[in-house]
Amino acid sequence: MSRVMPDNDLAMIGRPREAAVTVSLQGEYWLWNSRDMAGELKRFACRAISISPHAVALVAPVRGSTGEWVSADIEHFGRLDGGIGRPLDHRGFIMNIVATADERRKLAAKVEWYGKYKNSGAVDRRTHPRSAVEYPFSTLLFADGAIMSCLVTDFSASGVAVSADSAPEIGTVLAVGKVVGRVNRLFPGGFAVNFIDVQEPQSVEGLLFPG
Repeated sequence: MSRVMPDNDLAMIGRPREAAVTVSLQGEYWLWNSRDMAGELKRFACRAISISPHAVALVAPVRGSTGEWVSADIEHFGRLDGGIGRPLDHRGFIMNIVATADERRKLAAKVEWYGKYKNSGAVDRRTHPRSAVEYPFSTLLFADGAIMSCLVTDFSASGVAVSADSAPEIGTVLAVGKVVGRVNRLFPGGFAVNFIDVQEPQSVEGLLFPG
């Protein structure tokens, strides 16, 4: 189903906007013109890197087309709807948020609160703490030699969460960058890979993103 932004919201997008807050938040998104073989909307993982009451910048594995309707569910902010404004140089896009006046006031309050308190998060108590990088794109190498680009949503010494255009079956052995692992879980927008061998924490990032 093709969606377009209402004329009144297009006018709102052109108005001066509040300053954006830099963030690093996990989420998922779906393009309303992108469906799988069963006709279901395809979901992808993403990371929000900047947000204001009028727009959000998403690092994402599938970019979509300018003007295409997109919905996103972002950690701490919930569901946002709008249209793709422009692409980001490092893969991803700016989403122009469509909202009623009341919804935008509530979003502005969330953005203001997060801008003040974003550094007071809880300590990660996992055995191997998860990490993220600024431009988290890597490659998947399969046993048959096939290569696919992917977005790494987070990683640790023992595994990685990945989003790509398609998800392999659970049990598939593959390499993420230079690290070999096995797909052990599927989730909306991506899948998780357990490394065959636990990596050294100080070197895992360089192996996942060898450049």
